Amino acid sequence: MPELPEVETNRRGLAQCVTGLTIDQVDIYWPRIVKTEMDLLKWSQELQGRTIERMDRRAKYLIFVLSQGLALVSHLRMEGKYFYYPVDQIPEVKGKHVHLIMTFTDGSQLQYQDVRKFGRFELMPQTELADYFKAKKIGPEPTPESFKLDGFYASLGKISRAIKPALLDQKLVAGLGNIYVDEALFQAQIHPLTPAKDLSYDQASRLHAAIIDVLARAVEAGGTTIRTYLNSLGEAGSFQVQLAVYGQTGQPCPRCGHPIEKMVVGQRGTHYCPICQPLYEV
Repeated sequence: MPELPEVETNRRGLAQCVTGLTIDQVDIYWPRIVKTEMDLLKWSQELQGRTIERMDRRAKYLIFVLSQGLALVSHLRMEGKYFYYPVDQIPEVKGKHVHLIMTFTDGSQLQYQDVRKFGRFELMPQTELADYFKAKKIGPEPTPESFKLDGFYASLGKISRAIKPALLDQKLVAGLGNIYVDEALFQAQIHPLTPAKDLSYDQASRLHAAIIDVLARAVEAGGTTIRTYLNSLGEAGSFQVQLAVYGQTGQPCPRCGHPIEKMVVGQRGTHYCPICQPLYEV
């Protein structure tokens, strides 16, 4: 699943490709890809003639900020991908997994491809965006400006379950998925099964810094390519070469040399070093 770095990389790529373009037509080939009570033809017509003023992101959601006060919110879910084609490079045959095509007045196209069909689009006034994300209880962005240590520590103290699933639910901080939770916990030397409320202030401080650092480095690397992730320019991310524990089962820990182990936490494959990440501090 694309996590925050991959979504941010998509945002940057889309911003290069589609900012300033005006939508001429939107064709929907899988009706459930659009979440609306509106007739789909009318929904598509709402987009016609609107210019993409900029591309924003909130957590793992992409936001097409449109003219005349509208916003198109896109969630890639497991396998969603965007491909932009200049007018002279548009494929002659629509791909099997292309479920939405946005054609611009200059003839170019933005195609949304989703093998599993889990991605969703929602159209709303820009004035409703804040309430939309508030209702989803999404935490702060993982930046020093938004993600404050004292607030993070206070929230941890209210959570009894293990720290890994607590980080995955997006309420403590936005954008973390399986890969980057494993990496941040390793960097902070915290066992994935540690109850969130049992973390000391020092551990919370290490974890807070690790989350910010890991995600920032992953954004700069263009995200992580494990299987099929490509950004909107068709490029793979490169953060996988920096992964310390994720997908490294049996490989020596870069800190102590002990083989990296894998277990299941909250139904998610979890990679960690039992020496560097003891369940209880010694």
